[in-house]
Amino acid sequence: MAEAPRAVISGVAGGIGRALAEGFLAVGYDVTGVDRAAEGWSAPGFTYAPLDITDSDAVTAFGTGIESVDVLVNAAGVIRRVEEFEIPVFEQVIDINLTGTMRLCTACRPALAVRGGAIINIASMLSFFGGGLVPAYSASKGGIVTLTKSLAIAWAKDRIRVNALAPGWIATPLTRALQDDPDRSAVILGRTPMGRWGNPADLVGPALFLAGDAACFVTGAVLPVDGGYSAM
Repeated sequence: MAEAPRAVISGVAGGIGRALAEGFLAVGYDVTGVDRAAEGWSAPGFTYAPLDITDSDAVTAFGTGIESVDVLVNAAGVIRRVEEFEIPVFEQVIDINLTGTMRLCTACRPALAVRGGAIINIASMLSFFGGGLVPAYSASKGGIVTLTKSLAIAWAKDRIRVNALAPGWIATPLTRALQDDPDRSAVILGRTPMGRWGNPADLVGPALFLAGDAACFVTGAVLPVDGGYSAM
């Protein structure tokens, strides 16, 4: 029996990260999920590993313990909205969303190189334009795009492909306040050509494409998954 492909996915406690973990499990991957919580959920083929991606030593140790991996998905992220104008909060958001992604990419690089694996970073539609209420989140996600392109160039010699997904307005706990505000939700849906909030599961198909052989000549790409929002 052939060995199951392996994926490491961050931010699996909920939202997009959990949906991606469940999606990869459904097609036969063994998934190691990481998040800050001491305990996580369980499923056949799933291993939970508590990990603070702002702790460089811990992330390095985590990567050292992995012999090989086919896919790394960086889905961990935070948003603090207007608090992000405070420098300590700004720094925290950047540290988690952008530097944390770089930490995991670097730590898992040797394991990815063994199999010629793929990295999928989670960017955002705000990677393409500013967000007046979320300066740190927007800056971090803009950085994810250029980090993705830079690593795609640097690590192609290791047969590692590096791409990103740029979600639009996805119904997760991070956007609950906006979903529950009829006026704000109406504005969002009014600009979204497909006329609905995205679901975390909407990211699964695009992620599996970027992870698989169908995308074997795709690297340095950023794929919007936003119902057309960024096209307006």
